[in-house]
Amino acid sequence: MQLSATAYEERLTTPRSWWLISVLVGMSLGLVLLPFGTLPMLGGLAGGTAAAAVVASSYGSVRIRVVGGALIAGDARVPVSALGEAQVLDAEEARAWRTYKADARAFLLLRAYIPTALRVEVTDPDDPTPYLYLSTREPERLAQALRAAKTGPGNGS
Repeated sequence: MQLSATAYEERLTTPRSWWLISVLVGMSLGLVLLPFGTLPMLGGLAGGTAAAAVVASSYGSVRIRVVGGALIAGDARVPVSALGEAQVLDAEEARAWRTYKADARAFLLLRAYIPTALRVEVTDPDDPTPYLYLSTREPERLAQALRAAKTGPGNGS
């Protein structure tokens, strides 16, 4: 059956430049520890690089999925039946919804390095969340997957 098949999946990976920054953080820590000797400098270089790489990797490990009649975005899991219209946001409109148009009650899955987003209304009357704001590199494809999950046989019915 189609219930377990993933209709959409995206990992919001960090840009390549963040990995270069991880190396630079390690080099900086190595330079700070240089007056204490070669071994502490090498330890600072390795440890600083590893720690910064772990932070970059964990920040970029968040996923957005549409599977089994549900939208899973980070820690949120929302059945597609509780979702309304999906609005594709270009870079300018996404910035507006991140700033002056934002609602404090909304669920925001923000990644500053991804300029486009999808805004999805929450229609469940018991949920105080007015909408979901999801940073995504492919907002049109995600909106299409949500529409298909609502109308298709794999909508959890």
